[in-house]
Amino acid sequence: MAFAPALHAEWLKIRTLRSLYGTLLALLTATTAFSAIAGAETVEPDTDPLFTALSGVLPGQIAAITFGALAVSAEYHAGALRLSLCAVPRRGHWFAAKVTAIAVPALLMALATTTAAFAVARAGLGDAASGLSTGEQVRGVLGSALYLTLMTLLAAGLTAVLRSGVATLSLLIPFVLVVSFVVGDTAGGVTDFLPDKAGQVILYETYDGTLGPWSGLAVTALWTAAALVAGAWSVRRRDA
Repeated sequence: MAFAPALHAEWLKIRTLRSLYGTLLALLTATTAFSAIAGAETVEPDTDPLFTALSGVLPGQIAAITFGALAVSAEYHAGALRLSLCAVPRRGHWFAAKVTAIAVPALLMALATTTAAFAVARAGLGDAASGLSTGEQVRGVLGSALYLTLMTLLAAGLTAVLRSGVATLSLLIPFVLVVSFVVGDTAGGVTDFLPDKAGQVILYETYDGTLGPWSGLAVTALWTAAALVAGAWSVRRRDA
């Protein structure tokens, strides 16, 4: 089967799984709501206004991770993967179509989400955000959308390795909630290169550390690429 029909088939699967609609809706509502709350609170003089406006991305990424995990784990229920590979025998071909079908809606929803979250938070911040340049605002909105998409694909690749959405969520969610916020403050600069910690530099107007906004996002992209390569290897080498 050519790539376009395979991609169309995978897109149909995404459209027919109602739980995936719920995760994308949760991404939009949770991110926007938390950013709106942050923007409405009293802002201290030394607060980073860009991070405040986009702080909803931190809880919202849980929904993005869930979307990636559920989209792939559905293939491991009731022999669905065997049927998929009967239709598309070239396993690498199929996995590429699956990843693309996940990435496109994830990116589009992430862009809509970060735009909405920034807009509502920016309105609440008022003069506190007046110092943000147009470039910083665009960088924050676009970069945070790319970050959410990369975390979605990281979860998708890991799920292909673990063959379980529950296992992926049990690993990644505590990782982003515990390692970054607890261990990250005590373990020194090593944690700056973790996939979530590195990518989150893009959320800040000012930043200190080894990585900048785009180099941090590049580190997250490398983690995501490694997970996808591992996922592709698992699909190609292991029994369906």
